[in-house]
Amino acid sequence: MAVRCFLDLSYDGTAYHGWQRQPESISVQQVLEEKLSSLLGLDTTVIGCGRTDTGVHASAFYAHFEWEGEFGSRFANWEQACWKLNGMLPPDIGVRRIFEVGEQNHARFSAAERAYTYWVHTGKDPFLDGRSARIYEDLDLEAMNAAASMLVFHGEFDAFQKTGGGQKTTICDVRHAQWTRTEPHRLRFDITADRFLRNMVRAIVGTLLDIGKGRMAPEAMAEVIASKDRSRAGTSAPACGLYLSRVDYPFLA
Repeated sequence: MAVRCFLDLSYDGTAYHGWQRQPESISVQQVLEEKLSSLLGLDTTVIGCGRTDTGVHASAFYAHFEWEGEFGSRFANWEQACWKLNGMLPPDIGVRRIFEVGEQNHARFSAAERAYTYWVHTGKDPFLDGRSARIYEDLDLEAMNAAASMLVFHGEFDAFQKTGGGQKTTICDVRHAQWTRTEPHRLRFDITADRFLRNMVRAIVGTLLDIGKGRMAPEAMAEVIASKDRSRAGTSAPACGLYLSRVDYPFLA
């Protein structure tokens, strides 16, 4: 009888064309499936908690797979399996743990809440290259937070959906959206919702950065949302600053 197992992992997305398998490009899912299949000794499909775009990172990510083997032949327990899998994976993908769950628990559909974090820095910092977006102008934190507060509602977010995104509904329940200055030259944006549309966070951040630079008034955010028009929102912020930072499941609470 097959057992459903969860993988708790993280990855630096710089070298990958997103999470999901691509016909001709390397993805995190492809690498993970190949190494896990080798570890388990049979072809194994991994289902992720969602998608991340090319170059986007995940400090928290969950995926599940089905296992019909027995302990003893290749590893003694899931702790040892996790250690071996990490030895097979490249340095930019790390698995924290592997654990069994009930068959009704699904990495994508059982998630109750997701959170993204976006990092920007306004001063040159070689240690942040590829992991934070460099902004060459001063940013008005108060204006950005005034606009961000307008994003906290349950409704349609068409204005921030990638053209041709293909979602059946654009309704999301955004529960938190806020900028914080962590250092004089560093800011982080945290946003939490039940779900996100394709490219939604980067489009939101791009719009908020325009407001922070004084190109738009904070009140314009309400007009952008009401328009349901992607062309009214800002240019998508660079992928390198974005991290999937939390995924919550009721059965893991």
